[in-house]
Amino acid sequence: MSDATLTPPAKAERRWLAPTLLALVIVAALYLVVVVYATGEVLLALTLLVIAALAVWIYSAKATYAFRYLFPGIAAALVFVVFPMLYTITIGFTNYSSRNLLEFPRAEAYFLSDTFRAEGSSYEFSLHPAGAEYRGRLVDAESGAAFQFGPLALAADRRLEVAAEPEPAGAAALPEPVTLKELIGHQKALKGITVALPDGRKVGMAGLREFAAVQPLWVKRPDGSLKNQENGSVIRANPVSGFFETEAGEKLQPGFQVGIGWDNYRRIFTEARFREPFVRIFVWTVLFSALTVLFASSLGMLLAVLLNWDALRFKGSYRMLLFLPYAVPGFISILVFKGLFNQNVGEINLILSSLFGIKPQWFSDPLLAKVMLLIVNTWLGFPYMMVICMGLIKAIPADLYEASAVAGAGPLTNFWSITLPLVLKPLTPLLISSFAFNFNNFVLIALLTGGRPDFIDTSVPAGTTDLLVSYTYRIAFQDSGQNYGLAAAISTVIFLMVAAVSLVQMRFTKVVEDEKR
Repeated sequence: MSDATLTPPAKAERRWLAPTLLALVIVAALYLVVVVYATGEVLLALTLLVIAALAVWIYSAKATYAFRYLFPGIAAALVFVVFPMLYTITIGFTNYSSRNLLEFPRAEAYFLSDTFRAEGSSYEFSLHPAGAEYRGRLVDAESGAAFQFGPLALAADRRLEVAAEPEPAGAAALPEPVTLKELIGHQKALKGITVALPDGRKVGMAGLREFAAVQPLWVKRPDGSLKNQENGSVIRANPVSGFFETEAGEKLQPGFQVGIGWDNYRRIFTEARFREPFVRIFVWTVLFSALTVLFASSLGMLLAVLLNWDALRFKGSYRMLLFLPYAVPGFISILVFKGLFNQNVGEINLILSSLFGIKPQWFSDPLLAKVMLLIVNTWLGFPYMMVICMGLIKAIPADLYEASAVAGAGPLTNFWSITLPLVLKPLTPLLISSFAFNFNNFVLIALLTGGRPDFIDTSVPAGTTDLLVSYTYRIAFQDSGQNYGLAAAISTVIFLMVAAVSLVQMRFTKVVEDEKR
């Protein structure tokens, strides 16, 4: 409906509709930014704020009308590509690990929330259901006096002080107490409750079925240090190591996150325990990626040439059979091959044993394990290359082959002089992307070898079949230290390496094309 056919009230309503919707979107976006910022994700909140600002500008300004259709893709790239990359780079400059998980305020609060049992009476404790909430009952172990508190909802993420009242004589009996299993489930929440008795004393949970007088174990002093009220010792936060340390230098858990600059990158290239496996794994990663691309593309191109042979019968059936490895999910094929290569019961070793009397150690011999990986990855990759090459060969003008036949050239001459040059040029970007994909082919390594057999001369988890990406995963999640900061630094280095190799390959391809011209 055009504006000319609208009544004045309808025109006014339509004029105010767009600003109203825009205002609602802005309010919702700002609310989301505030919620994300409140959780401590400053970088993500900043990213969402930038996206919201761009959205308001693009969808409200006439000069940016053409970008309205591109913006959803740009926003998705910022959230799912740029933000993870920046977040990973940021972590690489910290000591973030399983020993340094918390931010400093949370680590400090952990110490300040710790308590110790002080002198005073102890009370038998039982927890009773009260509808959707609970009531607590305390009984003095010496005098037998009983107190009740509640009802209250138990939440593990809050600290609460409640008042207890004397249990009146003849009061209705409380329901049966909760089971031990349920009590254990509420233990964390109960530890956050302080009960104030009628005489002013305060007690806290000292055991699953006991409350007693407790005091904070640590108190914060004016200089920021923490003093132990039980033994008088003092600990101080070390902003360099990321730990609270005693006067003797002992580091206490939990640690906290601090910025350490380029230390993680320095460790990769200067510490022998990281440098030696890193260099060896990098060399193998490049070889694995290059050989996979070479074998898969060569096999795929060979099959594509054969399937384009006019005299070949049943070509459709062959195409379908050869494409099946690509149609089957990769992880299923990998697990099937893991069984086929089994040393004792695998079909491959059974055949080799029957024919030649040998049983190769596919998973324990480093060289054979690498050969196995190349075989499996070639099997997974050649169908896609075959399909691409078949399409490219179909696009080659038939006149070229007819002229070649008139000149007396054979099939090999046709391949090297016509087919390969015309197919290789459009295939080059795909080969580069395939190299980059296999550079980070984590699934194959994780499912088939797990990076093993391991190096026997390294103190960090590293295997002879590890790629850089699986080596990073083992450092981040499988090592006892779980060093996320170091893993993030390695990930950043991998990204730069892949980008550099891809740029060099693209530049070299361009130079070759220029020379041919």
